[in-house]
Amino acid sequence: MGLTRSAGPLSPRAPQTVNYAIDGPAHKLLMHPFPRRVRAEFAGRTVLDTVAGVLLHETALLPRLYVPEADLDTSAFVPSELATHCPFKGDATYRTLRIGDREVPDALWTYPEPVPGAPWLTGLSSLYWEAADAWYDEDEQVFGHLTDPFTRIDVRPTSRHVQVFAGDELVAESHAPLRLDETGLPTRWYLAPGDVRARLERSDTHLRCPYKGESSYWDVHLADGRVLTDAAWGYPDPLPESARIAGHHSFLHDDLRTVVDGAEI
Repeated sequence: MGLTRSAGPLSPRAPQTVNYAIDGPAHKLLMHPFPRRVRAEFAGRTVLDTVAGVLLHETALLPRLYVPEADLDTSAFVPSELATHCPFKGDATYRTLRIGDREVPDALWTYPEPVPGAPWLTGLSSLYWEAADAWYDEDEQVFGHLTDPFTRIDVRPTSRHVQVFAGDELVAESHAPLRLDETGLPTRWYLAPGDVRARLERSDTHLRCPYKGESSYWDVHLADGRVLTDAAWGYPDPLPESARIAGHHSFLHDDLRTVVDGAEI
């Protein structure tokens, strides 16, 4: 995310405040080793186990893990009829992930003869994240995608004055919020439960972030009777690098506006 999205150097909108130019196609590739052991499980079996994986960064895309053929349980994959073409990588062939009566069509792809600009893809395959039942970074189960060494999260306490409004109704206000900055994403402000004035009702929505953990969502009930679905979220038990935001709430909805030190953001 840090390299390929937002204003990263390999993004479609690379920053202008530099004293260099990156020559190459509009769609850029960068591959580097991923230093840790990665495993993927499906139907009770480990179908991928590698200490030689690489991350491929592509313009406007999240990084993808590619692994050598030797690190796959090849008995779990059968050839597929699907073939696709990428002008920056070449012609891809696919295999279906199949164990017993379970299968995921076209789950794994490879470039048998990559284009001249990407010869280092030879012999490497990538498995769709969603195809596996579980992924492990070393011995920790991870969700969403592998963490990117070019992405980080910073959480800082601050005395900035943060207000959240729905129209003229003050939904939440704090002079001691937490500011969370995540590479390539807008700043998010997290407020303590005591700073929330509107009534919140927990919804059934949960999402996973590889940097923050599992989020819970709340509907915001306004004084005029309106309910803003999933307009607040938080991390009851965040990952260690985001531990400070535990129990706090952040807000985002088309009908909400956030004001920081008097300026709407």
